[in-house]
Amino acid sequence: MYKVMLTLHLLTAIFAIGPLVGAATTASRGLRKADASATAGAARTLTVYGYASIAVVIFGFGLMSATSPYTHKHVAEFSEPWIWISLLLWALSLALVFGLVVPALKRATVAIGGGSGANADALTPRVAAAGGVIGLIYLAIVVLMVYQP
Repeated sequence: MYKVMLTLHLLTAIFAIGPLVGAATTASRGLRKADASATAGAARTLTVYGYASIAVVIFGFGLMSATSPYTHKHVAEFSEPWIWISLLLWALSLALVFGLVVPALKRATVAIGGGSGANADALTPRVAAAGGVIGLIYLAIVVLMVYQP
């Protein structure tokens, strides 16, 4: 069961978190170019992969409760700091995605479509900063998963 959970956790992390971080860090490009289809696409991508990232956490909990074939113990316990800090960071990233970036991109799409690109320009720094923070959050999560302090 350990290898199945590890495989599922890693695959969902790669195929859900990768596009999520990519879309978050490049979403401001559509704002700078005043491209309504790009901003709508980025919002849609962030929404889909934000929800898909839940599978990463589910498989992570499955992996955590599995017995390691190497140590013959559970992989981890929720009481270990690297586990709950990672979970809090993941929740923070989703709060940024669904609470800040996606709504800003939707507002920008409407503003650009209505010919008011100036309103979308005001959102660019906020979206760019949030995208960078989201990328850094997932960097911190990977470091926690690898080093398990």
